[in-house]
Amino acid sequence: MEEPLIRRLEAAVTRLESLYGGLRSGASPPIGGDASSDPSVTAFEDLINEHVGRVVRAAETIGGEVFDVTKVLEAGFSVQKDLIIQMKQSQKPDMAGLGAFLKPLNQVITKANEMTGGKRSNFFNHLKTVAESMSALAWIAYTEKGCGMSMPIAHVEECWQSAEFYSNKVLMEYRNKDPNHVEWVKALKELYTPGLRDYVKAHYPTGPVWSATGKTVVSAPSSSPAPPPAPSASLSSGTSKPSSSSSKGMNAVFNEISSGSVTAGLRKVTDDMKTKNRPDRGGAVTTTEKESRTRSFSSSKTGPPKLELQMGRKWVVENQTGIKDLAIADCDAKQTVYIFNCKDSVLQITGKANNITIDKCNKMGVVFTDVVAACEIVNCNRLEVQCQGIAPTISIDNTTGCQVYLSKDSLESSITTAKSSEINMLVPGATPEDDMVEHPLPQQYVHVFQEGHFVTNPVSHSGA
Repeated sequence: MEEPLIRRLEAAVTRLESLYGGLRSGASPPIGGDASSDPSVTAFEDLINEHVGRVVRAAETIGGEVFDVTKVLEAGFSVQKDLIIQMKQSQKPDMAGLGAFLKPLNQVITKANEMTGGKRSNFFNHLKTVAESMSALAWIAYTEKGCGMSMPIAHVEECWQSAEFYSNKVLMEYRNKDPNHVEWVKALKELYTPGLRDYVKAHYPTGPVWSATGKTVVSAPSSSPAPPPAPSASLSSGTSKPSSSSSKGMNAVFNEISSGSVTAGLRKVTDDMKTKNRPDRGGAVTTTEKESRTRSFSSSKTGPPKLELQMGRKWVVENQTGIKDLAIADCDAKQTVYIFNCKDSVLQITGKANNITIDKCNKMGVVFTDVVAACEIVNCNRLEVQCQGIAPTISIDNTTGCQVYLSKDSLESSITTAKSSEINMLVPGATPEDDMVEHPLPQQYVHVFQEGHFVTNPVSHSGA
């Protein structure tokens, strides 16, 4: 650690001596100077060498898809470094120019998001952690208050909070199995908090700083005279309309540079995490949100229906529609169950499964006896799940309308929810003859700064 620091200090002294000598001789420094030697650029290089390097080294020991997606992460930070250098040499662009400037960053974030698509990977949580976290690099798109996103420091923190939902799943799965995965998660977290967060705080707390005398960033010529697309639903579905030209301009930027990746990341932060800025939302899901989620289910591609045991370890239930008597019998603790893209069906799982995942299902019912690790519910709509035995962990992510029935043996389950609404837990009554008691889980919170830290409490509604 000492030798690189000494070399950087010596290089800095050399640059200062060169600059001082040039000024004494009457020469003027070039416009914009050597941007690569700017303190913010060298600090970002240090961030890459220390934090990104640690994540890459951890991923190398794991290999496979984890290493592949980590290399995309590394490329994203490399692109960000190039953008910071360009920013130092360029004047602040207009909205079209900003779209052209951010295009390389959007492309690498899109690549990370594409890796999470298709058939669910065994390393899905690793892939999602990286894809969600890389939206933090969009802090450089911030222009001014009211532009449609949080200020840079808050933006970085919020994007990591979104990614941490998936990183916690990795920790839960590998904590007692493989320390390499645990190291990878820890390194990734420290890359963003405190790494990127502290970098932005030190150098760009109020947003990017452009050169006053640098070159002009121009937008790429349009290939057709067609007008630009309308603002995307993710930015225009809010309850309040943008009142300033800067907000509209920012929407245009995201439509120009994004096919969904950067914008999707920003939408998650704004709509699902920053509830304090949406006092008009009383915990209910709007018609717009319901329709958009419903459309996402109806538009998904449907393959052939499956109910099969693969390699003796993984039960796959896919693309089942209107089947009320699906069944998996005698599931054992070494087998997992993956339920994908099923609609208006009921599945009964007997025995003890290692893990149960319900992904992108609509109006589905799942009844299971016991699960060793967790029951995970992701991207679902109108779901009913019943645990008849024990489930140590139940996680619900990006889901609307979910009823979970717990047995007396599963009342100590750890239940995690994120970006979900209309979640109800039903527990047994005081006696076997009593009806089950319904408990809605809060989806809106109030955060108050008290005695040096934030205190978070769920919002209570009248009549609840």
